[in-house]
Amino acid sequence: MDHTNQLTAYVAAFVDELAKLGVNHVVVSPGSRSTPIAMLMSEHEKIKVHLNIDERSAGFFALGMAKAKNQPVALVCTSGTAAANYFPAVVEAYYSRVPLLVITADRPHELREVGAPQAINQQYLFSHYAKWFVDTALPEATEEPIRYIRTLAGRAVSLSASGPKGPVHINMPLREPIVPNLSLENLWSLHERENSYVSFDEGKSMLSSQAFEHIGQFIKDETKGLIICGDQLNSEDKQAIVELSDYLQFPIIADPLSQMRSGNHDKDLIIDTYDSFLKKEGIQPLLKPEVVIRFGAMPVSKGLTLFLKAYELKAVFVVDESNGWRDPTLRSTHMIQCNEGLFARELPKYIGSKKSSNSWSEKWIELNKQVKDSLKASLQDKWFEGSIVEELSKLLPANSALFIGNSMPIRDVDSFFFATDKKLHLFANRGANGIDGVVSSALGVSTEYEHTVLLIGDLSFYHDLNGLLAAKMHNLNLTVVLINNDGGGIFSFLPQSKEEKHFEFLFGTPTGLQFEHAANLYAGTFSRAYTAGEFHDALKASFKEGGLHIVEVPTVRTENVEMHREIWNNVSQVINLSKFEE
Repeated sequence: MDHTNQLTAYVAAFVDELAKLGVNHVVVSPGSRSTPIAMLMSEHEKIKVHLNIDERSAGFFALGMAKAKNQPVALVCTSGTAAANYFPAVVEAYYSRVPLLVITADRPHELREVGAPQAINQQYLFSHYAKWFVDTALPEATEEPIRYIRTLAGRAVSLSASGPKGPVHINMPLREPIVPNLSLENLWSLHERENSYVSFDEGKSMLSSQAFEHIGQFIKDETKGLIICGDQLNSEDKQAIVELSDYLQFPIIADPLSQMRSGNHDKDLIIDTYDSFLKKEGIQPLLKPEVVIRFGAMPVSKGLTLFLKAYELKAVFVVDESNGWRDPTLRSTHMIQCNEGLFARELPKYIGSKKSSNSWSEKWIELNKQVKDSLKASLQDKWFEGSIVEELSKLLPANSALFIGNSMPIRDVDSFFFATDKKLHLFANRGANGIDGVVSSALGVSTEYEHTVLLIGDLSFYHDLNGLLAAKMHNLNLTVVLINNDGGGIFSFLPQSKEEKHFEFLFGTPTGLQFEHAANLYAGTFSRAYTAGEFHDALKASFKEGGLHIVEVPTVRTENVEMHREIWNNVSQVINLSKFEE
């Protein structure tokens, strides 16, 4: 068999094995050395190829798609710096536990480190941010190499999809000629086995009865307890955690990305305004719990983090099936490796009878109600960055996706996205919390939903502006709600804002960009909303028409800070501390 046919059979075996294991979506960036991988993926009937020209954008597009689908998505690029452009997305995937298969073509070994063009050292390019790195053998089409490459594909998918999920890096050196023979007989043949060459199964981690008994001893007599739910919480476990909360009468501190604030589950014990009332001076000692059970990543709220760090509690249980160590407060007493849903369902058996409502849980519920009423009243007569969030929760159709930018948008969602029976799906890149790749990630998510809204600030939008090309190329529906305060709005809330001499140049960073030109460039529509009414009209039109829509909401950074502080002051005024003293 000549080189071309050996190359074709080898790469085809790899591609076919990925498809058999459920990797049905691949994001490809154009390049020469990756030709056989890209062409054979395009040829496979079970694989959908999404072309994305810029590798940095492609990485985040795949990341968003994998988030939405909750299954591995593959990336393919050529050799050289193309692969290096994946680095920010790989870092985010690692920390946010998103399964990615990063497949980079490479020069063969004899062309490495000898001055060959488009050849860099791709060995362990992503360092420990890749769960696994492999430099594959050069293509051969004999029996053992075919078995090897199919087994390697199975191992890569397994490692990416098993907890903690994350990226794996497959580096494929290829010799020329690199154009595959698509007419090769039995291109996808797997003679030995009917389905995939190797499959993988992952069970759910479970604690022993002795471990549950030990935990139960800490909890069964406690009334002052909290359940905290953060990002990366499995949606299947939501109902079990709600039932555990009811059984223990422990209120649930629900981060917006936990998906606990939306849906038709019981919300009697869901606390969604904690970030606002924890700012009230003197209230934290009155709300100090004795026991905390935490599921998912640490929530967005800095106020909550400081609240938890202020005290040494009797017990802080961090439940994480993937055996991570997600404890930025450094206050955990028990790291629990157990499936979150199984833990929530099993624990009541070791507690005794269901607990009745008590003054502790009633205190949190009443406080949450008071603060929510105050926040809603304050928002009624204001139009600023915070009120955009409440309007979005009303305007978004059920089963839509809301992708949230970092910096101020995610913090405003934490403060002003209130619990609703409408089922909405909230996403953000909170692994590394960066502003890069947000547009591309949102477009990746949009492949899975009829309606997707991206809430983003102007600097984050500018940072990934070329990501909009995916909307045009793939006819995706995305409504961008662009909060344009002409600079880095979050810095106005930070101590450096008081250093007026250098603040605007180093942190405010106004750009003065006219974003309607971006809409024209990428075949989208553009509108500006100065009022709530104009915002309503623009959002409704975007959902009806589909495609790419940019709805810019101009704001002023200084006024935005003043309105936030006025609202927080109103919240402080309505809280009567004496009512919460024992």
